[in-house]
Amino acid sequence: MAAREDDLAYFEVFGGRGELVLNRPARRNAVNGPMVEAMIDSLAALVADPAVGVIVLRGEGGALCSGLDIKEFGADPRPRWVEGFQGRWTDLHVALLECPKVIVVALERFGINAGSSLTLAGDLVVAGETAFLQIGEVRQSGPAPMNLAWLALRTTPAVANRLLITGRRVPGPELESLGLAAEVVPDAQVLERSRALADELVGYPDDGPARAKATVRGMFSPGLEARAHFEAARTVAGSTAGWVPTANP
Repeated sequence: MAAREDDLAYFEVFGGRGELVLNRPARRNAVNGPMVEAMIDSLAALVADPAVGVIVLRGEGGALCSGLDIKEFGADPRPRWVEGFQGRWTDLHVALLECPKVIVVALERFGINAGSSLTLAGDLVVAGETAFLQIGEVRQSGPAPMNLAWLALRTTPAVANRLLITGRRVPGPELESLGLAAEVVPDAQVLERSRALADELVGYPDDGPARAKATVRGMFSPGLEARAHFEAARTVAGSTAGWVPTANP
């Protein structure tokens, strides 16, 4: 799918590598309702394409995602999509959870709040040396249900507490030491390395990376158990559907 200027998210296919791209660089790829719909559709297309073996999730313009778009969520009149946003945001994360293909996340510059949950959705994260992840909702008196659901699958309660309770920025090298990033590279090389890693995995025989992903998921967090984290998160999100961030963390 060739990107148009007004596509808020889009996908591309390069041989066996697919790319899912957040495309609001002027807003630092901040998330709004129409972007979520475009991401759901783009991810579905990549999953359905038998030629695609590995998916790179990235942001246009050299940054991954700055979180929810505070300006749009707080607009007057309120956008119609706000009411159903939490449900569709959860739907996107369930689709990422159930994606059978390996997802490589290119963490350039930052993944903040909503962006951190997209980062944690990756099976492998390539982070820049000065890039950071921040689960900062605690600093905004807000919930972080998708981040919590992913942390329950990706790490220990101690690490989850550290990220969720402090709400502070966690740079690439620290993410690697916590086991949340697979590789850390110079900032200018994040996308190049993410693509190279995806291409390397695509070259493995017999769809090995996807089978390995399924084996790990089945061993450590069977499908129904993993899905339960996100259905619980859906409930939390629904109970706080009226919450709108009013400031950056």
